[in-house]
Amino acid sequence: DVVYRKFGGCNTVSIIDRYITKSKINIVIKNISHTLRKDFFMCGIIGYIGTKKCVPKLIGALEALEYRGYDSAGVAYIKNGNVEIKKEKGKIKNLKDTLDMDVDAYIGIGHTRWATHGEANNINAHPHKNGKVTLVHNGIIENYIEIKEDLKKKGYKFTSETDTEVAAALLDELYSKNSDMVKSLHEASKIIRGSYAFVILVDGDDNIYASRCASPMIVAIGNDGYYVASDVPAILAYTNKYMLLNDYDIVKLSKDKIEIYDKDLNEIEKEIKFFEGSMDAATKGGFEHFMLKEINEQDKVFKDTVNYYFDGTIKSLEKSFSYLKNFKKIDIVACGSAYHTGVVGKYLIENYANIPVNVEVASEYRYKKCFYDKDTLVVLVSQSGETADTLAALRKAKVDGITTMAIVNVVGSSIAREADYVTYIKAGFEIAVATTKAYLAQLAIFSLIALYLGYENKNINENEFNELVKEYNNLPALIKETINNDNYSTIADKIYDKKQIFFIGRGIDYALSLEASLKLKEISYINSVAYQAGELKHGTISLIEKDTPVIAISTDDSLREKTISNIKEVKARGAYVVYVTNETPQEKFYDDIITIKKIHPILESILTIIPLQLLSYKVAKDNGCDIDKPRNLAKSVTVE
Repeated sequence: DVVYRKFGGCNTVSIIDRYITKSKINIVIKNISHTLRKDFFMCGIIGYIGTKKCVPKLIGALEALEYRGYDSAGVAYIKNGNVEIKKEKGKIKNLKDTLDMDVDAYIGIGHTRWATHGEANNINAHPHKNGKVTLVHNGIIENYIEIKEDLKKKGYKFTSETDTEVAAALLDELYSKNSDMVKSLHEASKIIRGSYAFVILVDGDDNIYASRCASPMIVAIGNDGYYVASDVPAILAYTNKYMLLNDYDIVKLSKDKIEIYDKDLNEIEKEIKFFEGSMDAATKGGFEHFMLKEINEQDKVFKDTVNYYFDGTIKSLEKSFSYLKNFKKIDIVACGSAYHTGVVGKYLIENYANIPVNVEVASEYRYKKCFYDKDTLVVLVSQSGETADTLAALRKAKVDGITTMAIVNVVGSSIAREADYVTYIKAGFEIAVATTKAYLAQLAIFSLIALYLGYENKNINENEFNELVKEYNNLPALIKETINNDNYSTIADKIYDKKQIFFIGRGIDYALSLEASLKLKEISYINSVAYQAGELKHGTISLIEKDTPVIAISTDDSLREKTISNIKEVKARGAYVVYVTNETPQEKFYDDIITIKKIHPILESILTIIPLQLLSYKVAKDNGCDIDKPRNLAKSVTVE
């Protein structure tokens, strides 16, 4: 695993050749899938069959999915009865330059790829063809090596390093036996281990086939044909009518109908859903980057999310969250920024509800021994609702008979469908890879949970509740005011060229430091680390030297004096200190200050994170980084 990570996705055989002796080869083949399952990202998939020329539709859909991140793109279409494949490394523009957008083809599939098995190049790009089967694929086939070795013995040859080409060959072998791709996909599901969303063309067959396992896929219905895609944004330019697929569902799309089969090959009907949003989020609206646009939408996102659950009365909160009173312990499980919202939620819920809260990274939680019982609620937080480790943690809890609650953005996503209770944030489409408005909306939900439980437990009295209603109503204006502050650029100009930056805080301010540090590192590529302020002296202070940036957050009155002492310690060692606070200090122990308005602690974190988002944005801009699509990152992580 260490070797694989070091070489960033290099071919498995190369790892073996360089580092593994022949005597260990069988052990490696047996266990290599564990290595390959980790940390890969969701690519984009589209398929279309209908009455309109397919290439413009395929390209338009792939462009709508660009925000996910990718390093190559490709399409395959049927022209004059033959499957033609075009694919290029790099941006979709490179692919478009090779295409005849007016080609007389009405059936096609497309893909944007993040390199996993094999480097990013034209050979490894999707679609892949082996035999009669042309395939695009999201996910990881864990046992592809053993399948590949078996197919080689049967005469199959491979030109790429990918697991996807192996899937194409496997399906070709099965299809050659039964001449039925639906049956072939059914048989393949019993052989393949791992995750996949397949969309397939077959030589001599004017249909599109698709199937999924642990990787999202939808089927959509347009006025001019049918679509299959990895997510709703791909098809919104053409239709808002779609159907969700379950694991092991198999789809056959022809020009005049959709056939869907379940895991037992029974033909089934699916509910047609109507997406009520729009693709307005896919335009920058005059902003230089999607991230900046989404930061500027946070006042509306807060208002939309809060107003959906809370009209200023306790009855509205009771309607939304009454089941929470039944639990004596809460486990919050999430990844990345969603995990950071859980850390904030822990402080709020423990402080106001007097309920112990455990916060865990999903990739660890799913494998650990969990000490929960029927009085424990497991809360899964995920923007996409498809995060693989979080989904696995949910399923682990359900197997153990534990009640689950989801906090997600995407309606009908896997986590939303499988959880016992679901609370949707109202963030709309978030295009930038680095989350801002979805993070803030998740904080808003945790604030409402703390408000409700705090009132029920009499930790918040009637007067305080009424004052909080006013603050919730006033907060959108304060969010907008904070966004429009003009001193973030000046501070960014002073730190953008530093090699490392530290964030410190205590209590809930440390929770915010975690997110602020992640935001900076993921879009600016500066090594930033968050520490509990009191931990600096236990070793890390040795890294502080002249002009080392330390961004110190202090909004908690009960911890302020302690935090200021820690700030003075780093200042005495030459640090450049940016002090983020909700009060005006009587002495100057900092170099620059960001002051936010003092509001109720339940809402304070929502206001505090905004300057830190903007600071990260401006640092990344100063460094000329690709802010919306940072290197090596993608929007949804849908495999381990």
